[in-house]
Amino acid sequence: MLIKNLCIPKIKLTTVPETATLKEAIALLEESGYRCVPILDKTGEKFLGNIYKMHIYRHQANGGSLDDPVTSLLKNATKHISINSSFFKVFFTIKELPYIAVLKENGDFYGILTHGKLLGLLADAWNVKTTSYMLTIATGEVPGSMTKITKIIDKYTTIASIITLDDQSSDYIRRILVSLPLSVTESVKNDIVEHLDRKGFRVVEVENLQDEK
Repeated sequence: MLIKNLCIPKIKLTTVPETATLKEAIALLEESGYRCVPILDKTGEKFLGNIYKMHIYRHQANGGSLDDPVTSLLKNATKHISINSSFFKVFFTIKELPYIAVLKENGDFYGILTHGKLLGLLADAWNVKTTSYMLTIATGEVPGSMTKITKIIDKYTTIASIITLDDQSSDYIRRILVSLPLSVTESVKNDIVEHLDRKGFRVVEVENLQDEK
């Protein structure tokens, strides 16, 4: 249901039928302003892949005909997710794509999920609009570190959100990002940072998200 709520449904999209030529596709892309759009089968129900503006122009520059079928330059045929896919599958599937195609349970094309929508979801998860400070805390792989950090912060305020980032390929340091609610003042933030430091947790960065808006 989460993915469905974030999708742009087919009825609101610009799509190209598999029967179209590259000439028809480029005209549609230029008119819409999009760099790529989904290609659907003759029924308009099945997702076949994407057609990119740059691939059509490259094809033409290399002497290719614009009368060729749009499917001759079809890309990303296997890049799609189910409407019931988990967040992690979505996150790792979309990667470099401008959007990912979303299919219904029966395999029919439902719509697309864009990078912008996914980033908006992450912003909401971090409570950016209701966060005062974001603390980035560096800690080693010490059992119980997360529990200790949250207990320290709980002495001063609630935690708006928390996320961990690991980069074990370099320094084996875990970075914990903690966002504090709007009610936290600079003085309280300083007390939290000092308390964490006394307990051996290094706050490597403090961001005031309200100042950055």
